[in-house]
Amino acid sequence: MKKTHRFNKMFGLLLLGGLMAAGSAQAQLKLDGRVSARIGLTTIMPAVKSGDLSAPSLVGTKIDVGDATQVSGGISYALSDNIIIDLPLGLPFEHKIVGAGAIDGVGRLGTVQALPMTLLAQYRFGDSSAKLRPYVGAGATYARFFRARSTAALSGLTGGLPSKPTTLSMKSASGPTVQLGALYKWDKRWGVDVAATYVRLKTTGTLSTGQTIETRLDPTAISVALDYSF
Repeated sequence: MKKTHRFNKMFGLLLLGGLMAAGSAQAQLKLDGRVSARIGLTTIMPAVKSGDLSAPSLVGTKIDVGDATQVSGGISYALSDNIIIDLPLGLPFEHKIVGAGAIDGVGRLGTVQALPMTLLAQYRFGDSSAKLRPYVGAGATYARFFRARSTAALSGLTGGLPSKPTTLSMKSASGPTVQLGALYKWDKRWGVDVAATYVRLKTTGTLSTGQTIETRLDPTAISVALDYSF
């Protein structure tokens, strides 16, 4: 009986210690370690400044890159009430590549998949309990371009043949990133996050003919998402 009583007492002390530790961890999480996740939509809008396609080509041969919308999300971790580390997430975006400059009007030259990988540090204004919290952010983006596909129009312009069409690729690139946004919480857990993100980004397109084209993309992304705090 004494052993059982001693065991129960020890178990009770361990349980009390565990509850106190859990309470302390929960309090710490509330102040310094709040994790939130979101899901929504993002539209990427490149502000294209195209160079000329290298010789041999028609002088002034340029390209433009279209907008793309995709399901997106992200995870945020609060280092403090105001300092947040944010990791946007999303599926690849498919962008259309069309002729511009001297070949404006020829239509679609190809498509390319883009997967931007971004890490941001945000400063959120106001108290952590405020319903509306504007924020600014800064960080870096690595944009991976893959699955570039050309069209018959591109082959026709560059001397490709049906048996050997011209193919294209785009070089992956990285650039500094800035952000402006706001989070509106209608209760402790749920909210809506709206953000505009700008990336300074330059890439190089390469054709199987050996021709290249330098292109500044400098995209702006607009995101709207449903946010949940754990």
